[in-house]
Amino acid sequence: MIDLDMVENWINTSFSFSAKYFGAYWEVLLLANFVIGLALAFSKYGKVRLGQKSKPENGYYRWVSMILCTLLASGGVFWAASEPMTHFITTPPLFPDNSSALAGVEPALAQSFFHWGFLAWAILGTLATIVLMYAHYHKGYPMKPRAFLYPIFGEKIFHKSVVGSIADIISIVAVAAGTMGPIGFLGLQLGYGLHWLFDIPNTLVTNIVIVSALIVIAAISVASGVDRGIQFLSRMNVGLTVFLAVCILILGPTMFILNKFVSAEGFHIQNMLTMALYQGDQDWLGWWTVFFWGWFLGYGPMMAIFIGRISRGRTIRELIIAVSIVAPLVTNFWFTVVGGTGIKIELDKPGAISVPFSEGGMPAAVMSIMDQLPLGFFLAIGFLLVTLVFVTTTVDSISYTVAVSLTGDDKPKKIIRVFWVIIFGLMSIMLLAIGENSISAIQNSIVVTAVPVSIIMLPTLWGAVKIAKKLAVEQKIVDPKNSK
Repeated sequence: MIDLDMVENWINTSFSFSAKYFGAYWEVLLLANFVIGLALAFSKYGKVRLGQKSKPENGYYRWVSMILCTLLASGGVFWAASEPMTHFITTPPLFPDNSSALAGVEPALAQSFFHWGFLAWAILGTLATIVLMYAHYHKGYPMKPRAFLYPIFGEKIFHKSVVGSIADIISIVAVAAGTMGPIGFLGLQLGYGLHWLFDIPNTLVTNIVIVSALIVIAAISVASGVDRGIQFLSRMNVGLTVFLAVCILILGPTMFILNKFVSAEGFHIQNMLTMALYQGDQDWLGWWTVFFWGWFLGYGPMMAIFIGRISRGRTIRELIIAVSIVAPLVTNFWFTVVGGTGIKIELDKPGAISVPFSEGGMPAAVMSIMDQLPLGFFLAIGFLLVTLVFVTTTVDSISYTVAVSLTGDDKPKKIIRVFWVIIFGLMSIMLLAIGENSISAIQNSIVVTAVPVSIIMLPTLWGAVKIAKKLAVEQKIVDPKNSK
């Protein structure tokens, strides 16, 4: 409010520094997190049950729905249309240049799969969740981000620890930066969509009304708790998304979508290690892979708390398969349905999607794709509805986890949960009032805050393995003599 230019300059300078000096570390961290998680899941330690419960609190569909609404909600609607199209128009530097050609479809989709797939999901709630659930449910310590440092400091991290307090504060600031930006950003997208469909003026007042409506719904949801409001919205949203995907699949280029999902997923898996460790075009990495890794790392502590809260009674194998494999595959298919449809239209009618996209950005990509399909008007309304509920589930789940981080209790008071919804909403409205550039600047700031968060999450790589071995002995899954 006082000096936005100063803040923007500080964020941009820090963003460049973070991308340059921490990008390679983040690439190794996310890859190691995914690989260690898979190794644990498919070992004898995968049978270890977490959370001091003999059976899960939530059914599988309900549980996976709430998981899916964490990362997919952050940008899965508009990024699903725009990122594949961007990589199709300009082939990523890792691959031979087949821009806007049929041979460029698989690289475009595969690069999008990589950014929103296995590694991205794994950092949100696998090894970190195991450490957190052990510290809270098995050892009785507060459910706070400082628990990630438990493998190094032991119980000292929970007792008036300056390092522990810094870890909690950093995690809350990081997720706040990563939440306020998307709320404002998606408010702008919804405003654009309403203007496109109903000719409602896309003004500041419209965007503030949209964000206010989001915050009211999120406040009602978070006040009713994880087991009611958040769970209900998550299930409804996944149901709406599945319905929308089926409609596009039927009305759109069905065989192209199915065929390209299979071939692009194969291309993705074949090139995943190369993409994961690519260090070529630094500018491109800063805009894409490193930006996403910073964004997801910033979300990591809070998402680990949220997934830990809803995963009591699940085994390590169930947790890792759901978060690291099932959720990414669902996300990748969604990206193929939306982005693949846009690519097919662009192949058949060059400029039909790329021109509106270059002129109007992400929301224009979605709306122009829907405009080319039968019943496109109704599909576009469906997209706006899904976006509205997705943003709401993001806000209520993040507000809940911030409240948990502050109190250390997995059932924080209602007033604290609602307070954080309102704070995020007011901050987002303030950013909208200042201007669109402020939203992108705040969104970039999550990459800066991800630097200390990535250091906090490092001990979970070996801490989760130690905890799995210890619990396996306690639960008589392995013989104590053979546990080392």
